Amino acid sequence: MTTKIQQIVKNAPRDTVLFGSWLSDNGLDARGQYSYMKSGWLERISKGVYKIHGTSPTLLATISSYNTQLKKKCIVGAYTALELRGYSHYLSMGKPKAFLFTDKNNKLPSWLLNNNWDMTIKYMKTSFLGNDLLGVETMSIDKLDLLVSSPERAFFECLNMPDASSSLLDIYYIMESLTTLRPKLVQQLLESCTSQKVKRLFLYMAEKANHPWVKALQLDKINFGTSRFMITPIGKYIKKYNMTISKDIAEYE
Repeated sequence: MTTKIQQIVKNAPRDTVLFGSWLSDNGLDARGQYSYMKSGWLERISKGVYKIHGTSPTLLATISSYNTQLKKKCIVGAYTALELRGYSHYLSMGKPKAFLFTDKNNKLPSWLLNNNWDMTIKYMKTSFLGNDLLGVETMSIDKLDLLVSSPERAFFECLNMPDASSSLLDIYYIMESLTTLRPKLVQQLLESCTSQKVKRLFLYMAEKANHPWVKALQLDKINFGTSRFMITPIGKYIKKYNMTISKDIAEYE
């Protein structure tokens, strides 16, 4: 006869975590969870968080469970989203990085942020593109459902990273390859984006790359603000976007 925990193990992804509330919803209450932990079926990661004995949960599998079991909305974005979507040219060297995002009203738990995963977590709380998951799509990766930024949104996220100003040329290399962005979604993101700096950099790079989809954008509907931005302290002034950027990207051809 199959036990309750065997049924759950059979239906759950192997290298993931199981949340106590989800186990309870699936017929294994707190008392049963404690019993199976004592008998060796489950191993406790944190309060109300378990893994199946003998497994090594991956970060992406854990994020998938975090979203699906707890009905959360942690987004895999920026460079990681671009890599997952096939931009392998930009794969990082060494231990891969996972760029994760939640809105300002939610925060990933400390056990998730501090655990030693198979990826290095780069985490930001931000609502600079709103809170309605504009440009976020569900992707199935190794039978796991993940919320992953579209290429359009992911590029905005790259520009919004704290260290973006020091790697503009590397970010521009990515823009050069984004030949098939959807102008309707780009327009929506530009109108929703609260960072004038990000919007100006995005349009500057898109125009510099001479992408055909730029012609479909309605720039008169976008608020770029009037303040001057010193993206880098020393560089070249771009009059159209009232900003100073590094010479390496301004003079790149």
